[in-house]
Amino acid sequence: MDEYIGKIAKHDITNSNGTVLVPAKTKITEEHVHLLRNHVVDPSLIPFITGDDQEFRRSMKRTVDTSKELFHSIESSRKVPLLEIRQKILPFVQQAAAYSNVFQLFESVKATDEYTYQHNIAVGIISTLIGRWMSLTESDISILSLAATLHDVGKVKIPVEILNKPGKLSNDEYALVKKHTVYGYELLKETIGLNPRIPLAALQHHERNDGKGYPFGLKEDKIHLFSKIVAVADIFHAMSSKRPYHHPLSFHEIVIQMRKGIFGELDPNIVTVFLDNIMRKIVGERVVLTDGRVGDVVYLNPHHLESPLIKTGDEFIDLSKRNDLHIKEIHI
Repeated sequence: MDEYIGKIAKHDITNSNGTVLVPAKTKITEEHVHLLRNHVVDPSLIPFITGDDQEFRRSMKRTVDTSKELFHSIESSRKVPLLEIRQKILPFVQQAAAYSNVFQLFESVKATDEYTYQHNIAVGIISTLIGRWMSLTESDISILSLAATLHDVGKVKIPVEILNKPGKLSNDEYALVKKHTVYGYELLKETIGLNPRIPLAALQHHERNDGKGYPFGLKEDKIHLFSKIVAVADIFHAMSSKRPYHHPLSFHEIVIQMRKGIFGELDPNIVTVFLDNIMRKIVGERVVLTDGRVGDVVYLNPHHLESPLIKTGDEFIDLSKRNDLHIKEIHI
């Protein structure tokens, strides 16, 4: 295990009881090695951050920092620095969407702090990915990338203490937060050189097919395609990330809740394209089950994609026949 000294743990390293021995993002020292040996931790099950991972994370951080600066400038000037966004943010968003392993990508874009700024970039990346899976034209994908990255720009007019409030919002606070859609639309429609679908995505990304969204309660074909795509990316990233008022949901919970429309009825075709593409890429991935066991996905049940066949040790587990066992997370 000495060869792991100096490497950086990608996730929390736990013992068989689930106690955290080494927190995620910790550089392994000789003391850590002794600790892991004492707890009989199998080193082959510990994922470490690779050079590529580190470079991607550095690029992500630089882009998030730039996004933060630009959003602060919007807050003070009420002007959208379109040229800077196109030059400094969009290239990373579009390159990241071409990342070869989507699960590594999703892990890298999970928000852990400064949620608002990480969320903007992540929704831009995930929306671009969905656009490619839907075979949109490159011209449309370019517009979609920008629309998704700017979808929450109206939040610059919402007090930060409300956005980061750890508890439940009051009715008045929630009513104010919902106005970010209209604020964003107003900011973007005044920006010269923007395709009109971009402010529309800011306005409509909380609308839902069943008419229970906001700000106008629009239904199905009254909601623009880009707004529907951004809505899917928005919810997926929000559920995957640590927020002031909730921890990330398990992989299985995210998939099930998006399928069922727990957070409002999303466009079923877009949800299907997104989730089916994710699940088809899960074969061969190592996953953590809800009982703590680690295994490899070896086969997809075509009628139950989110409940594949898992090999753990010498045992094969068909999740489609188990109501008590699910995929907690992808072991990246």
